[in-house]
Formats: sequence, structure tokens, C-alpha cells
Amino acid sequence: MPMSFACLPRLCSIFGVAALVVALAGSTHAITIDWVTVGDAGNAADTDPSGFGDVSTAFQIMKYEFTNQQYVDFLNSVATVSDTVNYYAPVAQGGDARCGVIRSGAAGSYTYAVKQNMGDKPVNVVSALDVARVCNWLHNGATGTSSTETGAYTLNGQTTGIFPQPNLGARYSLPTEDQWYKAAYYKGSGTNAGYWNYATQSDSIPGKTTSGTTGVGSRPLGTGNFANFALSVDWNSFDGNVTTVGTNGVSSAYGAFDMTGNLWEWTSGTGASGSILVTRGAAWDSADNPNPMSSASSRLNKSAAEGANTIGFRIVSVPEPSTCVMALAGLAYGGYSLVWRRRARPGCTRPAHQDSRSN
Repeated sequence: MPMSFACLPRLCSIFGVAALVVALAGSTHAITIDWVTVGDAGNAADTDPSGFGDVSTAFQIMKYEFTNQQYVDFLNSVATVSDTVNYYAPVAQGGDARCGVIRSGAAGSYTYAVKQNMGDKPVNVVSALDVARVCNWLHNGATGTSSTETGAYTLNGQTTGIFPQPNLGARYSLPTEDQWYKAAYYKGSGTNAGYWNYATQSDSIPGKTTSGTTGVGSRPLGTGNFANFALSVDWNSFDGNVTTVGTNGVSSAYGAFDMTGNLWEWTSGTGASGSILVTRGAAWDSADNPNPMSSASSRLNKSAAEGANTIGFRIVSVPEPSTCVMALAGLAYGGYSLVWRRRARPGCTRPAHQDSRSN
């Protein structure tokens, strides 16, 4: 008897399936995304600072910051012929050692690649509008013909101005500020559990991560109250740099890594206007005194069209991605493979590994 697709999100949650490969049959640009589920729907907002973190529904957020390798897979799918919307800012194609993506060739035959030792580092110099295009690409199937201009967001060539709201039915989007805040600081296991000051499940300022010569953080098992900040990482001839995702200290209570330090991350929370968005979390260069990383102070306004080597992102999915059907198929049918394809929804292979606030 066929399994009902309607029950998949709940079953995925039950079986704890979090990793997936987003790609339709025939795609050569599969992209692996690991998710964690943020439950405790209807939780209370924080009271210090007040008014952040309450979210009425469960959602999934990326376990790690979006990496250079993931972004290269996206670029090699959509930006080989032209780059009229500037998918990746020119600074990242040059000599900045903190940026991990390079482009070769000319319009019509662009090729993108990661720099040495940078594939597992978080991508930076991406604007919020770039992130919206990634969401559209994923929403539309993550293939070379998937539109980056419509789907989760309606962009149609937009490169400046007010950041759009996600469309009805969007499966991928920037986290709202409340979603990001909850995933980072909420203690979980109930709707009145309270909040940590830092996304390392601690009320004390984290210690400083260091790294080896290839940029792997000194906490490779994701343990301890540590973060990448205050220029503490020295590799690639730089004092202060990005580090391998998930190697800098313990995760948030929901299992999301590097929400304190490494890079500031885009949210769809608005600052002074709709073209100014709130970033959260602090970065590799954030000072330790005064400390910008706590839940009360890790809030920085940026233009939605701006990119910087201190800003990256992770995305959310609501409802939970049903592409975990592959793992369930293995459980239900004794290891038989199942390839499920559904219009306007990323297909799958075997799993691999809006609220606005004013200042």
C-alpha cells in the first residue's frame, strides 16, 4: 500500500531524519543540506531583551551555515551563461583570502570553484537578495533550469530596494528574526523554557576558538562553550578568518552550529526600512569587549543588497522538507530505493549525511 505523502513531515520528525539531497532526477547540481527541527511551537518570547523568539509553528533551519561548496553548486547550476544580477560580488572573485569562491571563463562559459581548504567554510559576500535567489532555486527543483527570480520570492531581476516577503507556499526562505533567535537561544523542551544568552547553550561569554593550518576549528566535535570571534583564528596568512562549519563549539539547544560567531547571518527582520535587514550572531572579527555576541546585542542592520566577508546565511523550511521520504522508504520497504518526484518541490535521492521588528 503506498505511503501517504501527507504524513511525511510528521514521520520525518518521529524518525529524526535531518539530512537530505535536494535535486531532481537528471540534475547534475545536487546540494546536500542538513536540517534541525525547531519545535516547541507557541513558545513564549524572551523577556531580556523583550519581545524576541516567539514562533507559533515548528520549522526547520540549516544545521550549519551555507558553505562555499554549496554556493558553488548553486552558481554552476544557474550562473554559467550570465550573471546579470551579480550572484556573487566581485570582491569574492578576487584576492580576499576570507572569501572561498572563484570564477573563471567568460560570459557564456563561466565556471565556479572553491578555493583550497574553503569548501567547508561558510560562504560570505552574499546579499540577502542572493539568498532569496538560492531559495527560489531550491523551491523550483535545484536544477540548471530552475528559476532564481520567482518561486519562494518574486524578484524579477531586483538587485536593490526593499527586500520582498516570501510568497504563499514558499518552502525555503530567510529565517524571520524570531525564527533565528529561537533556533539560537531558546532552551527548548517546553513553551516556557527560557533563553540562553549565547547560542552555545550558555549564559557566559564563549571562549575563543583557534584553528589548524587549514581552518578547521579547535573544537571539531562541537563541544564546549567556544566560538570563532575576536580575530582568534589564525590561518591562510590572516589573523581572523572563517572556520569549518561545526568545528567551533557546542551547538544551540536545537542542534544548530555557529549561531554565535564565524559570520553574521541574514534574517528577514527589518531595521530602519524594508531595504535594511537585521543580521544576527556576530562574526570572526567581532570584538570581545564590548561583546556583540549575546542575545541582547547580536543585532546589526545591513542593506539587503550588501555583501561583506563578515556576513553569511542559513535558510529555513516550513513545513519540514518531505524529501526525507527516502530514509522512511528504507525503513518501510526493507531497503528498496524510492525516487519521488513532485511538481515544484525538490525531489530526493538517498539522504546524505515573518515577523518584522523595528529598532
